Amino acid sequence: MSNARTARLSRRGILAAGGALGLGALVTACGSGDSKDGDSDAAAGGKSGPWSFKDDRGKSVQLKQTPANIVAFTGVAAALHDYGVSVKGVFGPTKTQDGKPDVQAGDMDISKVTILGNTWDQFSIEKYAALAPDVLISTMFDDAGTLWYVPEASKDKIAKLAPSVGISVYDRQLTQPLQRMWELAESLGGDVKSAKATDAKKRFEEASERLRKAAKAHPDIKVLVGSASQELFYVSGTNLSVDLEYFKALGVNFVEPPEKAKAQGGGWFESLSWENVDKYGADVIMMDDRSSAIQPADITEATWKKLPAVKAGQVISRSAEPILSYDKCVPLVENLAKAIESAKKVA
Repeated sequence: MSNARTARLSRRGILAAGGALGLGALVTACGSGDSKDGDSDAAAGGKSGPWSFKDDRGKSVQLKQTPANIVAFTGVAAALHDYGVSVKGVFGPTKTQDGKPDVQAGDMDISKVTILGNTWDQFSIEKYAALAPDVLISTMFDDAGTLWYVPEASKDKIAKLAPSVGISVYDRQLTQPLQRMWELAESLGGDVKSAKATDAKKRFEEASERLRKAAKAHPDIKVLVGSASQELFYVSGTNLSVDLEYFKALGVNFVEPPEKAKAQGGGWFESLSWENVDKYGADVIMMDDRSSAIQPADITEATWKKLPAVKAGQVISRSAEPILSYDKCVPLVENLAKAIESAKKVA
Protein backbone atom coordinates (compact mmCIF):
# COMPACT_ATOMS: atom_id res chain seq x y z
CA MET A 1 0.00 0.00 0.00
CA SER A 2 1.18 3.51 -0.66
CA ASN A 3 1.31 4.99 2.78
CA ALA A 4 1.82 8.53 1.57
CA ARG A 5 -1.63 8.73 0.04
CA THR A 6 -3.79 8.83 3.14
CA ALA A 7 -4.92 12.42 2.87
CA ARG A 8 -6.47 12.09 -0.56
CA LEU A 9 -7.89 8.59 -0.49
CA SER A 10 -11.46 7.38 -0.21
CA ARG A 11 -12.55 4.81 2.36
CA ARG A 12 -11.22 2.07 0.06
CA GLY A 13 -7.99 3.96 -0.31
CA ILE A 14 -7.67 4.33 3.46
CA LEU A 15 -7.12 0.60 3.59
CA ALA A 16 -4.12 1.11 1.35
CA ALA A 17 -2.37 3.50 3.65
CA GLY A 18 -0.66 2.50 6.82
CA GLY A 19 0.23 -1.06 7.50
CA ALA A 20 -3.30 -2.33 7.91
CA LEU A 21 -3.75 -3.52 4.34
CA GLY A 22 -2.40 -3.19 0.84
CA LEU A 23 -3.04 -0.87 -2.05
CA GLY A 24 -6.18 -1.67 -3.84
CA ALA A 25 -9.46 -0.92 -5.37
CA LEU A 26 -12.43 -2.95 -4.34
CA VAL A 27 -15.19 -4.18 -6.58
CA THR A 28 -18.72 -5.28 -5.86
CA ALA A 29 -18.83 -8.96 -6.69
CA CYS A 30 -20.93 -10.18 -9.56
CA GLY A 31 -21.68 -13.40 -7.68
CA SER A 32 -23.09 -15.07 -10.74
CA GLY A 33 -24.28 -18.59 -10.30
CA ASP A 34 -24.60 -19.13 -14.03
CA SER A 35 -22.69 -21.92 -15.70
CA LYS A 36 -20.00 -21.20 -18.24
CA ASP A 37 -18.33 -23.56 -20.66
CA GLY A 38 -14.66 -24.10 -20.00
CA ASP A 39 -12.26 -23.84 -22.91
CA SER A 40 -10.21 -26.77 -21.68
CA ASP A 41 -10.93 -30.20 -20.25
CA ALA A 42 -8.15 -29.81 -17.72
CA ALA A 43 -8.05 -27.10 -15.09
CA ALA A 44 -4.95 -25.24 -13.99
CA GLY A 45 -4.55 -27.71 -11.15
CA GLY A 46 -5.09 -30.78 -13.33
CA LYS A 47 -8.75 -31.44 -12.42
CA SER A 48 -11.62 -31.66 -14.87
CA GLY A 49 -15.38 -31.94 -14.71
CA PRO A 50 -18.12 -29.72 -13.23
CA TRP A 51 -16.99 -27.21 -10.65
CA SER A 52 -18.70 -25.16 -7.98
CA PHE A 53 -17.49 -23.10 -5.06
CA LYS A 54 -19.33 -21.05 -2.47
CA ASP A 55 -17.26 -18.03 -1.53
CA ASP A 56 -17.20 -15.84 1.57
CA ARG A 57 -19.96 -13.61 0.20
CA GLY A 58 -22.21 -16.63 0.30
CA LYS A 59 -22.31 -16.66 -3.50
CA SER A 60 -21.86 -19.87 -5.46
CA VAL A 61 -20.09 -20.06 -8.79
CA GLN A 62 -21.00 -23.08 -10.90
CA LEU A 63 -19.17 -24.00 -14.10
CA LYS A 64 -19.42 -26.96 -16.46
CA GLN A 65 -15.67 -27.43 -16.24
CA THR A 66 -13.12 -26.77 -13.52
CA PRO A 67 -11.60 -23.36 -14.34
CA ALA A 68 -8.60 -23.56 -16.63
CA ASN A 69 -8.13 -19.83 -17.21
CA ILE A 70 -7.83 -18.39 -13.72
CA VAL A 71 -7.11 -14.72 -13.05
CA ALA A 72 -6.33 -13.73 -9.48
CA PHE A 73 -4.99 -11.04 -7.22
CA THR A 74 -1.24 -11.58 -6.98
CA GLY A 75 -1.23 -12.76 -3.37
CA VAL A 76 -4.05 -15.22 -4.08
CA ALA A 77 -2.21 -16.53 -7.13
CA ALA A 78 0.91 -17.02 -5.00
CA ALA A 79 -1.08 -19.05 -2.46
CA LEU A 80 -2.67 -21.20 -5.16
CA HIS A 81 0.77 -21.74 -6.68
CA ASP A 82 1.93 -23.32 -3.42
CA TYR A 83 -0.80 -25.93 -3.87
CA GLY A 84 0.02 -26.61 -7.51
CA VAL A 85 -2.69 -24.46 -9.08
CA SER A 86 -1.51 -22.15 -11.87
CA VAL A 87 -3.14 -18.93 -13.00
CA LYS A 88 -3.06 -17.22 -16.39
CA GLY A 89 -3.24 -13.61 -15.21
CA VAL A 90 -2.64 -11.56 -12.09
CA PHE A 91 -3.41 -8.07 -10.83
CA GLY A 92 -1.86 -6.24 -7.90
CA PRO A 93 1.78 -5.82 -6.81
CA THR A 94 3.62 -8.39 -8.91
CA LYS A 95 7.00 -6.93 -9.82
CA THR A 96 9.15 -4.20 -8.35
CA GLN A 97 10.51 -1.21 -10.23
CA ASP A 98 13.66 -3.15 -11.06
CA GLY A 99 11.61 -5.99 -12.53
CA LYS A 100 12.07 -8.47 -9.69
CA PRO A 101 9.14 -10.39 -8.17
CA ASP A 102 7.25 -8.40 -5.56
CA VAL A 103 7.12 -9.89 -2.08
CA GLN A 104 3.43 -10.63 -2.66
CA ALA A 105 4.24 -12.82 -5.68
CA GLY A 106 5.71 -15.53 -3.47
CA ASP A 107 7.35 -18.33 -5.46
CA MET A 108 5.50 -17.68 -8.71
CA ASP A 109 7.46 -17.30 -11.92
CA ILE A 110 6.07 -13.90 -12.86
CA SER A 111 7.43 -14.20 -16.40
CA LYS A 112 4.80 -16.89 -17.04
CA VAL A 113 1.73 -14.87 -16.09
CA THR A 114 0.01 -11.94 -17.76
CA ILE A 115 0.13 -8.91 -15.48
CA LEU A 116 -3.11 -6.96 -15.87
CA GLY A 117 -2.06 -4.24 -13.44
CA ASN A 118 0.80 -3.77 -11.04
CA THR A 119 -0.33 -0.78 -9.00
CA TRP A 120 -3.45 0.77 -7.50
CA ASP A 121 -6.30 1.24 -10.01
CA GLN A 122 -4.42 -0.56 -12.80
CA PHE A 123 -6.37 -3.33 -14.51
CA SER A 124 -6.26 -3.89 -18.27
CA ILE A 125 -9.72 -5.03 -19.32
CA GLU A 126 -8.40 -5.71 -22.83
CA LYS A 127 -5.73 -8.11 -21.55
CA TYR A 128 -8.25 -9.66 -19.19
CA ALA A 129 -10.73 -10.35 -21.98
CA ALA A 130 -7.97 -11.78 -24.17
CA LEU A 131 -7.29 -14.43 -21.52
CA ALA A 132 -10.87 -15.73 -21.88
CA PRO A 133 -11.12 -15.94 -18.08
CA ASP A 134 -13.18 -18.65 -16.44
CA VAL A 135 -13.05 -17.08 -13.00
CA LEU A 136 -11.54 -14.12 -11.16
CA ILE A 137 -10.40 -14.63 -7.56
CA SER A 138 -9.44 -12.05 -4.98
CA THR A 139 -9.49 -11.37 -1.27
CA MET A 140 -11.90 -9.04 0.51
CA PHE A 141 -10.93 -6.49 3.16
CA ASP A 142 -14.39 -5.33 4.17
CA ASP A 143 -17.76 -6.82 5.02
CA ALA A 144 -19.48 -5.40 1.92
CA GLY A 145 -18.35 -8.17 -0.42
CA THR A 146 -15.95 -6.03 -2.44
CA LEU A 147 -12.98 -7.54 -4.21
CA TRP A 148 -9.46 -6.38 -3.49
CA TYR A 149 -7.57 -4.47 -6.17
CA VAL A 150 -10.32 -4.49 -8.77
CA PRO A 151 -10.79 -0.83 -9.78
CA GLU A 152 -14.07 0.73 -8.73
CA ALA A 153 -14.44 2.56 -12.04
CA SER A 154 -14.29 -0.60 -14.17
CA LYS A 155 -15.71 -3.21 -11.78
CA ASP A 156 -18.96 -3.65 -13.74
CA LYS A 157 -17.18 -4.26 -17.05
CA ILE A 158 -14.82 -6.71 -15.38
CA ALA A 159 -17.70 -8.55 -13.71
CA LYS A 160 -19.38 -9.20 -17.05
CA LEU A 161 -16.43 -11.15 -18.42
CA ALA A 162 -16.31 -13.93 -15.81
CA PRO A 163 -17.76 -14.91 -12.43
CA SER A 164 -15.74 -14.07 -9.34
CA VAL A 165 -14.77 -15.67 -6.03
CA GLY A 166 -13.98 -13.69 -2.89
CA ILE A 167 -12.05 -14.96 0.14
CA SER A 168 -12.50 -12.74 3.19
CA VAL A 169 -9.53 -11.50 5.17
CA TYR A 170 -11.57 -9.04 7.19
CA ASP A 171 -12.07 -9.12 10.96
CA ARG A 172 -11.19 -12.77 11.52
CA GLN A 173 -8.20 -14.81 12.56
CA LEU A 174 -5.59 -16.01 10.08
CA THR A 175 -6.58 -19.66 10.40
CA GLN A 176 -9.95 -19.00 8.75
CA PRO A 177 -8.76 -17.62 5.38
CA LEU A 178 -5.93 -20.17 5.39
CA GLN A 179 -8.48 -22.94 5.56
CA ARG A 180 -10.69 -21.30 2.93
CA MET A 181 -7.75 -20.97 0.52
CA TRP A 182 -6.91 -24.63 1.19
CA GLU A 183 -10.49 -25.58 0.26
CA LEU A 184 -10.46 -23.37 -2.84
CA ALA A 185 -7.16 -24.81 -4.02
CA GLU A 186 -8.45 -28.35 -3.52
CA SER A 187 -11.58 -27.58 -5.55
CA LEU A 188 -9.38 -26.29 -8.38
CA GLY A 189 -7.32 -29.47 -8.46
CA GLY A 190 -4.57 -28.48 -6.07
CA ASP A 191 -2.77 -31.25 -4.23
CA VAL A 192 -3.51 -30.30 -0.63
CA LYS A 193 -2.79 -33.86 0.52
CA SER A 194 0.78 -33.91 -0.73
CA ALA A 195 3.59 -34.33 1.76
CA LYS A 196 4.65 -30.73 1.10
CA ALA A 197 1.20 -29.32 1.86
CA THR A 198 0.48 -31.43 4.93
CA ASP A 199 3.97 -30.81 6.31
CA ALA A 200 3.49 -27.04 5.90
CA LYS A 201 0.22 -27.20 7.82
CA LYS A 202 1.89 -29.18 10.61
CA ARG A 203 4.76 -26.68 10.77
CA PHE A 204 2.27 -23.83 10.98
CA GLU A 205 0.54 -25.48 13.93
CA GLU A 206 3.90 -26.07 15.63
CA ALA A 207 4.96 -22.47 15.03
CA SER A 208 1.68 -21.25 16.48
CA GLU A 209 2.22 -23.29 19.64
CA ARG A 210 5.75 -21.89 19.89
CA LEU A 211 4.37 -18.36 19.66
CA ARG A 212 1.74 -19.12 22.30
CA LYS A 213 4.42 -20.35 24.68
CA ALA A 214 6.70 -17.39 23.94
CA ALA A 215 3.92 -14.90 24.62
CA LYS A 216 3.01 -16.64 27.85
CA ALA A 217 6.62 -16.73 29.02
CA HIS A 218 7.22 -13.05 28.14
CA PRO A 219 3.95 -11.20 28.80
CA ASP A 220 5.83 -7.95 29.45
CA ILE A 221 7.25 -7.74 25.91
CA LYS A 222 5.26 -5.08 24.06
CA VAL A 223 4.97 -5.34 20.27
CA LEU A 224 4.20 -2.37 18.01
CA VAL A 225 3.06 -2.84 14.41
CA GLY A 226 4.09 -0.08 12.03
CA SER A 227 4.37 1.04 8.43
CA ALA A 228 6.42 3.90 7.07
CA SER A 229 5.89 6.53 4.39
CA GLN A 230 7.76 9.75 3.65
CA GLU A 231 5.23 11.89 5.51
CA LEU A 232 3.79 9.63 8.18
CA PHE A 233 4.30 6.63 10.42
CA TYR A 234 1.30 4.34 10.83
CA VAL A 235 0.61 2.29 13.94
CA SER A 236 -1.74 -0.58 13.21
CA GLY A 237 -4.35 -1.76 15.63
CA THR A 238 -4.88 -5.48 16.08
CA ASN A 239 -8.56 -5.53 15.22
CA LEU A 240 -9.60 -6.33 11.62
CA SER A 241 -6.22 -7.69 10.42
CA VAL A 242 -6.15 -11.49 10.13
CA ASP A 243 -2.53 -11.93 11.24
CA LEU A 244 -2.70 -9.57 14.21
CA GLU A 245 -6.02 -10.92 15.43
CA TYR A 246 -4.51 -14.40 15.39
CA PHE A 247 -1.30 -13.38 17.13
CA LYS A 248 -3.32 -11.52 19.76
CA ALA A 249 -5.42 -14.63 20.35
CA LEU A 250 -2.18 -16.52 20.96
CA GLY A 251 -1.36 -14.05 23.71
CA VAL A 252 0.98 -11.51 22.09
CA ASN A 253 0.99 -8.18 23.93
CA PHE A 254 0.44 -5.52 21.27
CA VAL A 255 0.41 -1.74 21.36
CA GLU A 256 -3.23 -0.85 20.66
CA PRO A 257 -4.03 2.71 19.53
CA PRO A 258 -7.37 3.94 20.91
CA GLU A 259 -10.36 3.69 18.60
CA LYS A 260 -10.65 7.48 18.32
CA ALA A 261 -7.05 7.68 17.13
CA LYS A 262 -7.71 5.03 14.47
CA ALA A 263 -10.86 6.71 13.15
CA GLN A 264 -9.08 8.56 10.34
CA GLY A 265 -7.57 5.25 9.26
CA GLY A 266 -10.93 3.55 8.99
CA GLY A 267 -10.36 1.73 12.26
CA TRP A 268 -7.20 0.05 11.01
CA PHE A 269 -4.40 2.36 12.14
CA GLU A 270 -3.32 5.64 13.71
CA SER A 271 -1.29 8.12 11.66
CA LEU A 272 1.64 9.77 13.43
CA SER A 273 4.03 12.47 12.30
CA TRP A 274 7.66 11.43 12.44
CA GLU A 275 8.11 13.88 15.31
CA ASN A 276 5.64 11.80 17.34
CA VAL A 277 6.86 8.35 16.33
CA ASP A 278 7.86 7.72 19.95
CA LYS A 279 4.27 8.11 21.21
CA TYR A 280 4.08 4.45 22.19
CA GLY A 281 6.68 2.42 24.00
CA ALA A 282 7.58 -0.91 22.41
CA ASP A 283 10.14 -3.65 22.88
CA VAL A 284 9.67 -5.19 19.44
CA ILE A 285 8.53 -3.43 16.26
CA MET A 286 6.97 -5.27 13.32
CA MET A 287 7.30 -3.33 10.05
CA ASP A 288 5.30 -3.65 6.83
CA ASP A 289 7.42 -5.58 4.31
CA ARG A 290 5.53 -4.58 1.15
CA SER A 291 7.27 -2.69 -1.60
CA SER A 292 4.88 0.24 -1.19
CA ALA A 293 6.19 0.92 2.33
CA ILE A 294 9.59 2.33 3.25
CA GLN A 295 11.68 -0.46 4.72
CA PRO A 296 13.44 -0.01 8.10
CA ALA A 297 16.93 0.11 6.60
CA ASP A 298 15.86 3.06 4.44
CA ILE A 299 14.24 5.15 7.19
CA THR A 300 16.42 8.20 7.79
CA GLU A 301 14.31 9.99 10.42
CA ALA A 302 16.31 10.68 13.59
CA THR A 303 13.27 10.05 15.78
CA TRP A 304 13.02 6.54 14.38
CA LYS A 305 16.67 5.77 14.99
CA LYS A 306 16.31 6.85 18.63
CA LEU A 307 13.52 4.39 19.41
CA PRO A 308 14.70 1.86 22.03
CA ALA A 309 13.56 -1.14 19.97
CA VAL A 310 15.39 0.19 16.91
CA LYS A 311 18.58 0.84 18.88
CA ALA A 312 18.35 -2.67 20.34
CA GLY A 313 17.95 -4.23 16.88
CA GLN A 314 14.52 -5.58 17.79
CA VAL A 315 12.75 -4.79 14.51
CA ILE A 316 11.27 -7.56 12.38
CA SER A 317 9.24 -7.66 9.19
CA ARG A 318 5.50 -8.14 8.96
CA SER A 319 3.50 -9.32 5.95
CA ALA A 320 0.46 -7.06 6.21
CA GLU A 321 -1.15 -9.05 3.40
CA PRO A 322 -0.07 -12.62 4.13
CA ILE A 323 0.11 -15.09 1.26
CA LEU A 324 -2.60 -17.49 2.36
CA SER A 325 -0.76 -20.78 2.21
CA TYR A 326 0.50 -22.54 5.30
CA ASP A 327 3.99 -22.66 3.82
CA LYS A 328 4.20 -18.89 3.51
CA CYS A 329 2.64 -18.21 6.93
CA VAL A 330 4.99 -20.46 8.91
CA PRO A 331 7.91 -17.96 8.89
CA LEU A 332 5.58 -15.11 9.87
CA VAL A 333 4.66 -16.93 13.07
CA GLU A 334 8.17 -18.26 13.72
CA ASN A 335 9.81 -14.85 13.30
CA LEU A 336 7.50 -13.24 15.84
CA ALA A 337 7.98 -16.11 18.29
CA LYS A 338 11.75 -15.83 17.98
CA ALA A 339 11.65 -12.06 18.42
CA ILE A 340 9.61 -12.32 21.62
CA GLU A 341 11.76 -15.15 22.98
CA SER A 342 14.99 -13.19 22.51
CA ALA A 343 13.79 -9.61 23.10
CA LYS A 344 15.18 -7.45 25.86
CA LYS A 345 12.81 -5.24 27.79
CA VAL A 346 13.69 -1.78 26.44
CA ALA A 347 10.44 0.18 26.48
